[in-house]
Amino acid sequence: MSLRGLYAITDSALLADGKLLPYVEAALAGGARLVQYRDKSADPERRLEEAGQLRTLCEQYAAQLLINDDLELASRLNVGVHLGRDDGSLREARQQLGPHALVGATCHASLDYAEQAVVAGASYIAFGRFFQSATKPGAPTASTSLLQEARSRFAVPVVAIGGITLDNAQPLYDAGADLLAVVHGLFGVESATAVRRRALDFTALTP
Repeated sequence: MSLRGLYAITDSALLADGKLLPYVEAALAGGARLVQYRDKSADPERRLEEAGQLRTLCEQYAAQLLINDDLELASRLNVGVHLGRDDGSLREARQQLGPHALVGATCHASLDYAEQAVVAGASYIAFGRFFQSATKPGAPTASTSLLQEARSRFAVPVVAIGGITLDNAQPLYDAGADLLAVVHGLFGVESATAVRRRALDFTALTP
């Protein structure tokens, strides 16, 4: 599948109280191509159950699921993984998950690290934050010129993340982003219907 468009990232606080599955399904119905399950809690049984349910949803919508920073869970479910810079070896993830799995890498604002990630087998490289982010308020800032340079330098898809909303998304695509990874700008609404509407609006921006 082509890695382009809306990349939905879950947030365990934002999607508590039974919102996870209906909100993610709404995002998928609105065109999200990738879903990243991001849950930092220490409840492995619940994480396994929720991730398994999300995998089923993604399969129904011909999208792909990735697990944030948990290679063991990704391997168990036979899905992709996204690793932060200090969350394990990309090379090990590639070896463990095989040549066709999605392995994503957080690169913050470093083209040098992005180059290392590509060499290690990353499927895509994610840069950010581009705007003020509720999820990662202290993350290094990235610029649209960084996206332009990454686009010209690397053959793998480029992901933009960090405080992205419908109002500020277009310049990121214009600068060369293939995917926009969105958390609050997608899921920070009052209903699944509103999530689907936002997802459709994000999808409509995809070049």
